[in-house]
Amino acid sequence: MKKAIVALAVLVAVGVGAWFTLRPAQTAPNVTFTTLEGKTFSMQDLRGKVVLVKFWATSCVTCVKQMPETISAYNEYAGKGYQAIAVAMDYDPPNFVLNFAESRKLPFPVALDTKGDIARAFGDIRLTPTAFLIDKQGHIIKRYLGEYDVAEFHATVEKALAAG
Repeated sequence: MKKAIVALAVLVAVGVGAWFTLRPAQTAPNVTFTTLEGKTFSMQDLRGKVVLVKFWATSCVTCVKQMPETISAYNEYAGKGYQAIAVAMDYDPPNFVLNFAESRKLPFPVALDTKGDIARAFGDIRLTPTAFLIDKQGHIIKRYLGEYDVAEFHATVEKALAAG
């Protein structure tokens, strides 16, 4: 009886592991971003690039702390087919976002999610920072919530950039 229970547990574990490994990659929603400058573009427009979609707020201490690393990664990889988009949460006053972007000289697009549509499309994001790394085909590779391992992030970006 004990062997049967162990065998069943192993079978369930293998099945769950196979499901996580073999399930199809989740495609990023085809949302439209509107930047601080009023320009619009969609996720579809970014196909062929590795994209970081980062939900943040000026009132989020961790978001502000991470922004220099987000800038650094963008500067390092932008010429290789990488794009970052900072999506300001709907509760963040647009004038605060504009002031932050200008004072920190953010080199990537900053989008306003004034109605929360983008956050809802990505799974009803409410906690910041939450970021999604998306491959060249538009599949979500990784979701980051809060603090993250910077070396692992860079390795994942480099692997995605090298992939066809």
